[in-house]
Amino acid sequence: MRVRPISPDRLVTELADRLAVTRTPGRLRVAVDGAPAAAPDALADALVAPLRALGRPVLHVRAEDFLRPASVRLERGRTNPDAYYEGWVDEPGLRREVLDPAGPGGSGRLLPTLWDARTDRASRAEYVTLPPEGVVLVSGPLLLGAGLPFDVAVHLDLSAAALARRTDPGLRWTLPAFARYADEVAPAAFADVVVRADDPRHPALVEPDGPG
Repeated sequence: MRVRPISPDRLVTELADRLAVTRTPGRLRVAVDGAPAAAPDALADALVAPLRALGRPVLHVRAEDFLRPASVRLERGRTNPDAYYEGWVDEPGLRREVLDPAGPGGSGRLLPTLWDARTDRASRAEYVTLPPEGVVLVSGPLLLGAGLPFDVAVHLDLSAAALARRTDPGLRWTLPAFARYADEVAPAAFADVVVRADDPRHPALVEPDGPG
């Protein structure tokens, strides 16, 4: 493997170019996976305009808009890392409302948000129709390894030291969950695109060695 330094702007351009030419039987379903400290939502946001300019309709869905109700999510306490790892995101809802209808034979009728965690109520969002050539970007933490049907997985990789340094103090209780994710799932070992993001100003792409 080789690590290729890249500017943040060039990273967005190269990712958009790659995704724009990737064709699948259904809409293209892309995970932008990373801890909050790696800013996966920001990367997904940055990809929207370039993809549209390249002729691909886009819907960006945030995992934080598909959380389970507080009564379920916080049943073991507000700062339980195992609960955060195992059950904060409503994965069946994300599959039912976004990934399955975007997949092969799907209707293309997607729900951009399901749950408003601030009010702890259904978001009552309107469905949107994503055309057959569309791309749905799903961003957030802990997205890989649970069988969610993504066509392309982008993983923003942080070393343990960088993760601890860059995690907001109010979220430091989640660090054991990410240590467990790295150990049990090892997303950097199988994601289609791995970005080392220890320094947001100087990301790097992890790429296979060329022939010879």
